[in-house]
Amino acid sequence: MKIGFIGCGNMATGMIRGILSSGFSTREDLAASARTEKTRESIQRELGILCASNEAVAAGSDLLVLAVKPQMYAEVIAGIRDFVRDSALIVSIAPGKSLAWLSGQFGRELKIVRAMPNTPAIVGEGMAGISPNSLVTEADLRLVLALFGSFGKALAVPEHLLDVVTAVSGSSPAYVFLFIEAMADGAVALGMPRAQAYECAAQAVLGSAKMVLESGMHPGQLKDMVCSPGGTTIEAVRVLEEKGLRSGVIEAELACARKAREM
Repeated sequence: MKIGFIGCGNMATGMIRGILSSGFSTREDLAASARTEKTRESIQRELGILCASNEAVAAGSDLLVLAVKPQMYAEVIAGIRDFVRDSALIVSIAPGKSLAWLSGQFGRELKIVRAMPNTPAIVGEGMAGISPNSLVTEADLRLVLALFGSFGKALAVPEHLLDVVTAVSGSSPAYVFLFIEAMADGAVALGMPRAQAYECAAQAVLGSAKMVLESGMHPGQLKDMVCSPGGTTIEAVRVLEEKGLRSGVIEAELACARKAREM
């Protein structure tokens, strides 16, 4: 199966690395396009895959991933729609571009899937929501889930929840990075060297996330396990609640989803 990427920025590059490292596909079966000759040469040198024009990648792909910026979708699709095979499976990773809108841009009925991945795909720990149109078969859906699962986790969701996926996992690495930075800043204020502060904070977040995923316990239960009566942790949690951490995160996600719907 030939897999093509239209656009090869950070997200697409991370996906390609994950696909290759997991063995889901081979370099010979992957292709990508990029806007400049310099970028194409860099991709070919670093990833070892074919780099070609948008039209050539579209014409040669059984599964075609649209990985350009949302504002470029209309122009890019207009340039490739006559080259896309009728049997091709199209995967869009743009927020805000509905299945109906995508179908209209191609001007004919095609199998289209919307996916919302996130940047931890770069290190093989991505999270993606997947939503197919009515032409996508169960086998097609399993294929796309396996593709995104090759560099993390993936789950099928109704299209109306993709904006929620954007808020809770697509954009949330930025929230987590901000949290890690803030924790490190606090440690530096207490006298710890910055490099050690970042390592301590990042490992604590990594381990905590792994406990949620592997223990099957509610996050609240895990929080309670750390909070000894009258101890240091409950004092820190009290201050976080007083400063509105929980409400701030919720409001940020609501704003993120609202913006996604407007794009």
